[in-house]
Amino acid sequence: MRLSKMILAAALTAALSTPAFAQPATAPAAAAPAAGGAVNITPSGDIIQTLTASGQFTMLLKALDAVNLTSVLKTPGPLTLFAPTDSAFATAAVDMNDKAALQQLLVYHIINAKVDDSKIKGAKGPIPSAAGKPIYIDGSATPAKANDADIVADVMVSNGVIHVVDKVLSPTFTPPPAAAP
Repeated sequence: MRLSKMILAAALTAALSTPAFAQPATAPAAAAPAAGGAVNITPSGDIIQTLTASGQFTMLLKALDAVNLTSVLKTPGPLTLFAPTDSAFATAAVDMNDKAALQQLLVYHIINAKVDDSKIKGAKGPIPSAAGKPIYIDGSATPAKANDADIVADVMVSNGVIHVVDKVLSPTFTPPPAAAP
């Protein structure tokens, strides 16, 4: 069991050491207002402290604890987390008992770089997640998107940034084909 934890730690370290960013879209969009179900979230320290203080991420926090990722999100960073709310988790088919699958799903929501709102607005394309599979950003949409989820709030925290999303992101997401010029 200890060897598998060491292998996992090495894999996470390798995955978290390769930042990249989406390419600018051809026409930058104006600032996107928050979606109808906007989430009020204010910085309260690091990623974990801020999620805890908000009270709207209990399922995400429970899942992170279950697969030993809480400590990763308490590191100095910089990190970016696409954080599904409790209502997003409630509508997703997430098996909280399959620890390996849950861990892969949650690692997919992490980027080993600070990808703040200024890097998303007007950008369109893949950003590699810590899971090694890209999250597709569309900052030219209103509101901005991560895969097919709306980014409903953003907050800068002491060790990076949290983008609140209205859906659990799927590593199997395939972006729609680009429109012909």
